[in-house]
Amino acid sequence: MGNKTESRTEYSARNITFAMVGRVAALLMGFVSRVVFTHTLDTEYVGVNGLFTDILHVLSLTELGFGTAITYALYKPIAEDDIEKQKSYMKIYRLFYHIVAVIVLAMGLCVTPFLDVIIKNKPNIPHLTLIYLMYLANTVISYLLVYKRTLIDAHQKSYIGEIVRTTSWVIQTLIQIIILVVTKNFILYLSINLLSTLCFNLVISFIAEKMYPYLKDKEVEPLEPEERKDIFKNVGALILNKIGDVAINNTDNILLSSLVGIVAAGLYSNYYLIIDSVKMVFAQIFNGITASVGNLGVLENKGRVKKIFEGCFFMGHWMNGVAAIALYEVLNPFVAMSFGENYVFEANITLILCINFYINGMRQATLAFRNSLGLFYYDRYKSILAAIINLGASIVLGLWLGTVGIFLGTLVSLITTLFWIEPYVLYKKRLESPVLPYFAKYFIYSASTAGLWLVCDLICRNIQGAHFKVCLLRGIICVAVVDLGFLLLFFRTKEFKLLWNKAMFILGKKLKKAQ
Repeated sequence: MGNKTESRTEYSARNITFAMVGRVAALLMGFVSRVVFTHTLDTEYVGVNGLFTDILHVLSLTELGFGTAITYALYKPIAEDDIEKQKSYMKIYRLFYHIVAVIVLAMGLCVTPFLDVIIKNKPNIPHLTLIYLMYLANTVISYLLVYKRTLIDAHQKSYIGEIVRTTSWVIQTLIQIIILVVTKNFILYLSINLLSTLCFNLVISFIAEKMYPYLKDKEVEPLEPEERKDIFKNVGALILNKIGDVAINNTDNILLSSLVGIVAAGLYSNYYLIIDSVKMVFAQIFNGITASVGNLGVLENKGRVKKIFEGCFFMGHWMNGVAAIALYEVLNPFVAMSFGENYVFEANITLILCINFYINGMRQATLAFRNSLGLFYYDRYKSILAAIINLGASIVLGLWLGTVGIFLGTLVSLITTLFWIEPYVLYKKRLESPVLPYFAKYFIYSASTAGLWLVCDLICRNIQGAHFKVCLLRGIICVAVVDLGFLLLFFRTKEFKLLWNKAMFILGKKLKKAQ
């Protein structure tokens, strides 16, 4: 078992490293692209970009269960080196993705006649329907071949796909920036999106087939009826689960556009770009350990799984605590410096966005373990409840309070559903232990974050002047104060010691190889 644990640790470290590098590169390139975007095109284009992206995220709900269900199903045959079973799962995965591509295309075309209803105060943008159809085509293309990446990820080698995606993203963004500066042509800008998506699909498909030649085998045994039943049961549960995530994370632009106006959606798009970029960097850390957790669940006992989960939950608290505080202090001057003063939200709106970021971030460890351990079915209905509460609260509060009300609606739905149901299911169904200690730790972690947040805010209020200076000094203060505070508060805990020992193990291996 020791060697397997070491292998999981090394795979996780490699996956996390490449994932973080990839997301940081995407963050930087995305930021530069957005600055060029806002300075070369009107605000309405920024709003339309965010709106159409969110519409297609909603339509893509048809896909959001199968990938996770198949990945979970693959862990056991991979651990047992059962190639025939892997082929069987991939065959049904390919069929499903092709069906999804057709469904998303059909649903997307059905939305087209209602664009005037969705967009309040329709902007004076030529070829708006064509622009929407290009977004739709990009989404549909993404389903054709990329399913093969799942097999690479399930083998704990997600870093390979991350290298390809990052390279593709950097090249795409550089070309798009040149197009915006030279031509200011939004349709040509979107054409590069389409081409990049197609190339990424082709390259990752080629790599997967080289690594696992059996993907090309024509003779594939069908799955047993019970195995097919389990997959479709999990898929149904995951689709319901993902409704909550989409309702919380991908409807704000639609509500802002409908209730407040497309300009408000444009303002939010800049904040969303920055916040979501940080969130995706952190999400990649947990994505990097997902396959290793799946392997852990197959080979280890519940006590070991619980110990690793608690370490990951603590890691999530530390990362998201530092980030939430730094984002709150830096976001407004950063947006003012990058996009202009007219793109800045009021401080209360920024505060709610950062609180939502923290609470969502604290869910990442629970979600990673839930997905890796196949617990989708048990909390399937919570997402329906989350969707209803989120949309209802956001609409009511949005009509009453405007922009801040929409984001408060998101906070309400998080606290009343996802915050407590997900860990309850994990502890009851897999860890088989009381969940109250988890919530006690959550309270301690959140209280420590709130206290350090107040300290940082009192210090940062005194820093004024040029936007760049304010961003730099506030960022340094927040990172230093919060890291030091967490270290002093938690360095004696078993969770800190676990992460420290893991880090020292990886460092020791690297130093040994370097000698």
